[in-house]
Amino acid sequence: MKTKLRQAYNHEMQKAKLMFDEQDYAQCYYHLERGHILGQRNYIPHVVNHYWMLKVGLKQSDFREAAGQVIRMIMSIFSLINLVPLGNTGRARISPFKVMPIPADLQDYFK
Repeated sequence: MKTKLRQAYNHEMQKAKLMFDEQDYAQCYYHLERGHILGQRNYIPHVVNHYWMLKVGLKQSDFREAAGQVIRMIMSIFSLINLVPLGNTGRARISPFKVMPIPADLQDYFK
């Protein structure tokens, strides 16, 4: 993972963890989704991101989200061969195969 991309990913994950600690799960998911977009092409960050989404799902007793995250943690193996759709936010309510637009402020990381 390139340094600039890793820094952006770490920044989003730190914000997500802060929001998790503050029990602001909507904002936590917002930053986790951004972190997912940034980290999804790198195996370890990809799995870590889904682990945190799993934690939020369990905290909220959202078992659909939690189950979806377990599946996505397993499917993260595809990031090793770049078979993950760019822009996908990683939530269970979104198809894991859906390509989504990358937010404008994150697009420079993918050039």
